Amino acid sequence: MAQKNEYRTTGQTRVLAIHDLCGVGKCSLTAALPILSAAGIEACALPTAIFSTHTAFSTFVSEDLTPFLRPMAEAIKEQNFRFDAIYTGYLANGEQAGIISDIITLLADEDTRIIVDPAMADGGVLYTCLPTTFPQEMKKLCRRASVITPNITEALLLLGRDGHAVPTDKTGYEELILALAEEVGTSVVLTSVTLEKGAIDCAVAENGKVTFVSEPYVAHGYHGTGDVFSSVLTAAYLRGRSLVEATSIAAEFVRRTIRKTDKNNPNLWYGVNFEGELSSLASLLAN
Repeated sequence: MAQKNEYRTTGQTRVLAIHDLCGVGKCSLTAALPILSAAGIEACALPTAIFSTHTAFSTFVSEDLTPFLRPMAEAIKEQNFRFDAIYTGYLANGEQAGIISDIITLLADEDTRIIVDPAMADGGVLYTCLPTTFPQEMKKLCRRASVITPNITEALLLLGRDGHAVPTDKTGYEELILALAEEVGTSVVLTSVTLEKGAIDCAVAENGKVTFVSEPYVAHGYHGTGDVFSSVLTAAYLRGRSLVEATSIAAEFVRRTIRKTDKNNPNLWYGVNFEGELSSLASLLAN
């Protein structure tokens, strides 16, 4: 016998994470769900696509779940769940951006925070699996957000600029992030900022003000660290930290995961051992 939903709220903060799901590989929902859970947040999933492994592996198979997104969201709506946040990541195609915007309208209320990680590009170029029109579709979704978390390439592409036109100084980064915040009308956390040797930075634009957050530089990056960063930021933000504080916690957590991974299994394409640092996440959030 079907049961009537009695769990509109459970006393926990509840997040709907809309990302792809990799069977093996440390990214997307595979990272977001355990990180949110470790922060004491109820993590719910709405997958945009399913992959056997993430795309840095030499072979993989995948299934685009575009046809199921609306039916899944409508079924969730029928059960009258309430979400404190909707957190989106990698999308399989431009059509999904419009569908997810509709899902936000369907499932969010006036107090629901929308965090969008416009995961679509890196190293100056758009991911090869995405069409050239994708940044414009993603920009529309970003305009629904409370916070977006692009890397430098994504920020440039969202503004219609050359993805390789990376700023060379603090003034240039400030111009970039403020231009993007004005373009999409939301707060922006810009990752992969490099201002000086020996440090790696993020920039936060909120209410017309830019704040830089710095962490000691690590020698290289790993696949999936953007997903880890945005998931920790989302958790900290929903746990009541300011956006600048949440950015600092997320940057520190990623740095710790890279250092741990370097010591044990430094395969850059596989991902970081974030699981080994989940206990430290609890302490970071508690401080």
